[in-house]
Amino acid sequence: MEPKHILIVVTGGIAAYKACDLTSRLSKTGHEIRVVMTEHATKFVTPLTFESLCHRPVLTSLFEDHPEDPIAHVNLAKWADVVCVVPATANIIGKIAHGIADDLASTVCLAAFRKRILCPAMNVHMYENEAVQDNLRVLRNRGWEILEPVSGLLACQDEGKGKLPPVESIAETVLSSLHDKPLAGKRVVVTAGPTQEALDPVRFISNHSTGKQGYAIARAARNLGAETVLITGPVSLAAPSGMEVVPVVSAREMFEAVKARQDADMFVLAAAVSDFRPKDVSDQKIKKRDASLVTELEPNPDILAWLGEHKRPGQKLVGFAMETQNLEENARHKLEAKHCDLLVANDLFVPGAGFGTDTNVVLFITPEKTRRLEKTTKEDLGYRILEEAAGC
Repeated sequence: MEPKHILIVVTGGIAAYKACDLTSRLSKTGHEIRVVMTEHATKFVTPLTFESLCHRPVLTSLFEDHPEDPIAHVNLAKWADVVCVVPATANIIGKIAHGIADDLASTVCLAAFRKRILCPAMNVHMYENEAVQDNLRVLRNRGWEILEPVSGLLACQDEGKGKLPPVESIAETVLSSLHDKPLAGKRVVVTAGPTQEALDPVRFISNHSTGKQGYAIARAARNLGAETVLITGPVSLAAPSGMEVVPVVSAREMFEAVKARQDADMFVLAAAVSDFRPKDVSDQKIKKRDASLVTELEPNPDILAWLGEHKRPGQKLVGFAMETQNLEENARHKLEAKHCDLLVANDLFVPGAGFGTDTNVVLFITPEKTRRLEKTTKEDLGYRILEEAAGC
């Protein structure tokens, strides 16, 4: 996807500091970020902080900090693919709802005509005030997306609804808004992470998978409009919002979770599933008394093969293969043996393509051809995989 333009409008609430985290996260996605601040917002966070994060000048007034552009409010609105107001105070909400344009932030918001997102954050009693709720209803009816605040202990020490939603959730909403929805109406199941096969109550057999690629694919599927299910082994990643997340531990648990959703339109099996498990699992910790330990292994269910055997017409099946030698030959054999529509293959020893990295270098293998993709981010690759699979 070509880089998009994201405009963040920061207003004068205590949660303004969280907009720094949002700006930092979005800046790392390859999109172009600009920030507008109200005068009161600069009392909480300096413009220099945001300039350091987005590498662009921060605008705070209608005229003073951009004399070369007297209609910056209009030009910014035309520039922005999405405008996100974070935090959205009761003041800015009221201004936008009633058409008041007395500073750069409110003027830009009134001129915005593409995707518009509000993230209210304020005292619980202010948020529940009828005037604020009426204004939010007006803006929702006019096409603004409202991310509801969450409940908790507020800065004023009151308890209740008024905290800014998690920054991760805001970032995902902003990124989702930038995409068309070619997968709307489709159900996509993604597996991610490792599995763990118990040896005793303390130890297990597993692998180095972190789940980064699978999670990126699941986020991409959600952003492209799919009803998304993420079946994930044990990882240290935050669960993405806007999808069903099914945590599992063992290969057999993952197999059962996949079988329960076999009517999906697309399966993308990015998990690194253990091929074998201990035949006998000790119910007590195995003591280190002997110099060696021998345990017998038995095969786990082959989830990809089972889906290939039960694939219905029109259903798409994407598999993964990580190899250390004969990459294309081994991957093509797997594609054919498992009846995949697309096999995503990578070599463990290629720099930037191993476990735990934020990048990948892969081959796209279909029954008709092989295509090499140069090193790219796992986020970007998530979209490419889905686009390739949808076209198979």
